[in-house]
Amino acid sequence: MTAVPSATLSEAVAVVDTPGGLAEIRSPGRAAVLWRRPPPPGVPDWLARLSPDRLPAMRTVLRPEEAAATLQAACDAAGTPDGPERARLIADIADLAECFAAVMRAPLLQLRLDVVTTDACRRFHIDAVTARLLCTFRGTGTQFGIAADGQDPDVIDTAPMGAVLVLRGSLWPTVPPAGLRHRSPPIAGSGETRLLLVLDPVLDPEDAA
Repeated sequence: MTAVPSATLSEAVAVVDTPGGLAEIRSPGRAAVLWRRPPPPGVPDWLARLSPDRLPAMRTVLRPEEAAATLQAACDAAGTPDGPERARLIADIADLAECFAAVMRAPLLQLRLDVVTTDACRRFHIDAVTARLLCTFRGTGTQFGIAADGQDPDVIDTAPMGAVLVLRGSLWPTVPPAGLRHRSPPIAGSGETRLLLVLDPVLDPEDAA
């Protein structure tokens, strides 16, 4: 049987203007929280000038307080130019890691920085996680909308560059789902390169083994 969406987009997604507002993800009936914030000053233009092979890419499990040092190493490995913009990017991601870990009460996080040039995850879906934080630092942001199973949303919203989107996944214990699904924007053939931050909580340290 096809699931019927149980909420409108405005009901399912809380729009907040402070990092503390991300805790709305725990409120009944919420499927996502969008923190509409500007990107770190100067960072988008700086990233746009970089060759894709100079963008930091990584995937690791870490304690939130380890994020800054780990990101420094990723930037060094990619040859990401040093300077104030790089420092702001690293500090911003480290702050997001600390904030998200606190909201999720998670001792560890899986941190990913993905350099995306294809139609990765182009189908609307729900992630098989408890919750996930997404933030696009270069390129088009994540798209989302309310839809029945197997269908695309009638109304599609796009998270602005630099905005923080926290989504409940299929492992969140509360049911029924709101029907909120998301995808990476289709960019294949456009020449666009995205830099996407993905944070997942690791609630059981044994899962990181």
